[in-house]
Amino acid sequence: MEVDLKIAGRIQSTGFFLCSRPGLPHNAAMIPLTNAKIRELKARGQLLKPALKVGKEGLTPQFFAELAVMFRRQELLKVKFADHKEEKKTLAPQLADQSGSHLIMRVGNVAVLYRPKPEAEAAPATS
Repeated sequence: MEVDLKIAGRIQSTGFFLCSRPGLPHNAAMIPLTNAKIRELKARGQLLKPALKVGKEGLTPQFFAELAVMFRRQELLKVKFADHKEEKKTLAPQLADQSGSHLIMRVGNVAVLYRPKPEAEAAPATS
C-alpha cells in the first residue's frame, strides 16, 4: 500500500508499502524513506550503469529471479527498458512492487530501484 500526502497543493508519495507477500526475500514492512535518503539514492543512482534490461519478453519470472540475485549483491540497481518503452510508466511501479523495492526515480528509459539489505546481512557479526 502506498500512501500519498497532499502538501501545499502537491502530492508527495511517502514511498511506504508492505512487502510481506510470500516468496519475497524479506517479509517485513519496508520503512518509509526520508527526503534526504531519497536525494542521496538519486545521486548515487545517476552514477550507476544499468544492471538489467527489460527486453521484449517483459517482466518474466526469470527477470525477477535475476533481479533478486542482483539485490542480494547490492541495494541500489538501475534497470533499463530496452523494449516496452511506451509502457515504462506502468511497468516501473509494477517492477518495484513485485520485487519489494522502492522506485527511487524513473528518467527516460531507466528506473532506479532500492531495496535495503536485511539487518542480518547488512551487519555481519564479528567475534
